[in-house]
Amino acid sequence: MRRIKFTLAYDGSKFHGWQVQPGLPTIQGAVEAVLSGIEGAAVSVAGSGRTDAGVHALAQVAAASIENPIPLANLKKAMNRLLPPAIRVLQAEQVRPDFHPRHHAVCKTYEYRIHRGEVCPPFERLYVHHYPYPLLADRIVECAPLLEGTHDFSAFAASDEKDALGGSKVRTIFSSRAWVERDRLIYRVRGSGFLKHMVRNIAGVLVEAGKGNVGAPEIGALLQPGCARRAGPTLPARGLFLVEVQYGADTA
Repeated sequence: MRRIKFTLAYDGSKFHGWQVQPGLPTIQGAVEAVLSGIEGAAVSVAGSGRTDAGVHALAQVAAASIENPIPLANLKKAMNRLLPPAIRVLQAEQVRPDFHPRHHAVCKTYEYRIHRGEVCPPFERLYVHHYPYPLLADRIVECAPLLEGTHDFSAFAASDEKDALGGSKVRTIFSSRAWVERDRLIYRVRGSGFLKHMVRNIAGVLVEAGKGNVGAPEIGALLQPGCARRAGPTLPARGLFLVEVQYGADTA
C-alpha cells in the first residue's frame, strides 16, 4: 500500500465544492471516482480543507492510499486523462503512510480577486468579484495588515456543522496584504488555518473599509473574543482561490 500526495488545480465554477455530496458534482467525488477506477476498488481521498462551491484552487493538496503499483508519472497522466477538464493533477508523489493533508499542513494561502473596471471581461467573470463602484483602495491596503496575528475569528466565521464540537475559532494570520494591479484589487492572506467563509468575510470587511464604512477600531472590535457581531458581507465564492498549502520537511 502506498500513500500518494496529490497537488490539484481546479476551476470550481461548476462544482459544489470539495467535499462529496450525494447526487452533486464535487472535486473530491470526481477524484475518488477516477482513483477507484484505476485501483479497481473504492479509494478514499482526503483533502487539505473544504473549498466551498464556486471556489477555485491553484494548488489544493489531497492524499490517498492505493495498492496499484503504477509509476507516479503514469498515474498522473492517467488521472488527467480521466478527470473532467476543470480538474488537473499537477503533481503526484509518495509520502509517509500516515501523511494527512489537513492535519499536517503548516499554513495555507488564499487570494481574493476583485475586478474594479466598469466592464468585467466575459472571460474573467467566473474568476473575480466585479465591483465597479467607488472604493478607496488605499484604505483597503492600509487595513489589510490589521488582521495579522493570533485572534478569535468567530465574527468572521459562517455557521458550520462542526460548531457543535465546540472547537476553537482562534487562528493565526501570518500575512494579510492587499494591492492594486491595473483594474484588479487583490487580497492575499496566509495563515495557520481558516474557518468557513472566513476569507470571504475578511474580504467583505475590507471592501466596507474601502467604502468608508469601517476602519481600524471596528476591525479591532470584530477580533475581540466573544464579539457578538458578524463580519460581512460575505463576498461571492468565484473571486476566491486557494493558492498554496505548505508542509514541513517530514512529510516524505
